[in-house]
Amino acid sequence: MKASAKKYDRQLRIWGAHGQTALETARVCVLGSACTATETLKNLVLGGIASFTVVDDAKVHASDLGNNFLLDSSALGKNRAAAVTDFLLELNENVAGSYVEESPAHLLASNPRFFADFQLILATQMTEGAQVDLDQICRELQKPLICIRSYGLVGYLRASLREHTVIESKPENTLEDLRLHKPWPKLKEYAASIDLQSIDDITHKHVPYGILLLKAVELWQNEHGSTLPATANDKAAFRAMLKSWQRLVDGVPVEAENFGEAISNAHKLFCPPSISPELNQILEDERTNLTPDSTEFWVLAAALKQFFTENNGQLPVEGSIPDMTSTTDMYLQLQRLYRDQADADITTVETHVQALLKSIGRNPASIPRTSVAAFVKNARNLRVVRYRTLKEELQLDTVRSDALRQALAAEDTQANASLYLLLRAVDRFHSTYNRFPGTFDGELEEDVALLKATVASVSADSGVGTAAVSDDLIEEIVRFGASELHVVAAIMGGIAAQETIKFITRQFVPVGGTLIYNAMASTTSVLRV
Repeated sequence: MKASAKKYDRQLRIWGAHGQTALETARVCVLGSACTATETLKNLVLGGIASFTVVDDAKVHASDLGNNFLLDSSALGKNRAAAVTDFLLELNENVAGSYVEESPAHLLASNPRFFADFQLILATQMTEGAQVDLDQICRELQKPLICIRSYGLVGYLRASLREHTVIESKPENTLEDLRLHKPWPKLKEYAASIDLQSIDDITHKHVPYGILLLKAVELWQNEHGSTLPATANDKAAFRAMLKSWQRLVDGVPVEAENFGEAISNAHKLFCPPSISPELNQILEDERTNLTPDSTEFWVLAAALKQFFTENNGQLPVEGSIPDMTSTTDMYLQLQRLYRDQADADITTVETHVQALLKSIGRNPASIPRTSVAAFVKNARNLRVVRYRTLKEELQLDTVRSDALRQALAAEDTQANASLYLLLRAVDRFHSTYNRFPGTFDGELEEDVALLKATVASVSADSGVGTAAVSDDLIEEIVRFGASELHVVAAIMGGIAAQETIKFITRQFVPVGGTLIYNAMASTTSVLRV
């Protein structure tokens, strides 16, 4: 076993060698060096990214020692970005790190091309206006941006990029498409070759349940027409027919695991997998009308669409089958049939891919078969996530206003939606008074009143009228005084690192809205506003 494989063994089991390779070639830029930034970087460095660059001109103060575990008293007075970079590099000798002693705001204004060298940009503790400016830069450079923030006992995360495509979405629950309702000829032939009446008792108890269901549906359709069991009575009769096929000893049915599996998996026949709304949107997306600039994902999607149309709404066979009670020979034969058909479907899609590439003036061999195979295997769970710009989020829009209004009205999201408005309000407060509410102890009561007025202004601009944000939450936000607590930063750093890895590996589906973490209630909400 290679040293790196042993080192990253646990995460390799999650995102595989190809996912780890993507991580080990990723260069990440982090704006800010306070505890939210370092907690995020700590997780990415331990995960094995190629390199990171920290941008910040802040010095290490005594307050940093109380909330940043990657700093000690020897760093007092030094550049904070330099200090945390030194500590982070101790965590993983395979990761390179550097820092730029410059304020993120100045870098945005003076050298926006700086970000072109990175695969992903993480912005920490930035106010609303700075995030909007950075988002515009990242969009022009086609770089993913993730904004993270810890504000007292509140956490915020928002990703932004035009489009993120996911092939390996890895849903928690999947339903195998064994194609029992529409078997291909060779599968039908194999099922027909097994005579349940003539085989011995041992073999009879080890016929895979997939074969039992295929034989049962053929008999059912011969007796009831071409339809599948639809009503509750039909389904009960179908299961009873399967149960009647068990052999008898002294007139008593011999219980067999394979027949139990067939009966419990009959739902795969009654309700065969259909394509999800997300996949249907992909197949109908205008991006399947290819241009010379189309990405690999959309070329593959266009080829899949051709296959789908030519096969009467059927997706390619995935090629894998679940465990079944079976003899080794029967299981391997059944598995071979599915793999052979999957290979044939991959070849068909690959032929479409090559023809499409040629039609748009690209090299027909530019997308390898391995990429086609991965796409076909995961076709049922493809995902596309699109993000509006941060500037658009701040503009009045009826649909987004309705979504925010609903979140403010729902009991389970009311508090977190209020915190979303409050985070926007504290930034507007900052732009007006050049400080955050609660910065000075002697002005707490005055700041509560000012922030309340600011919340009303933000609510009106968001299209939710005079949204009812509780006085308790307003007072808490003022009491926080824009503090950055390690307990919140640690959680937000974990979430941010997780989302970063999703973007880098293109595995799992990233958060598609604005995430608000409420440490006061230990709840999290994703607001699509």
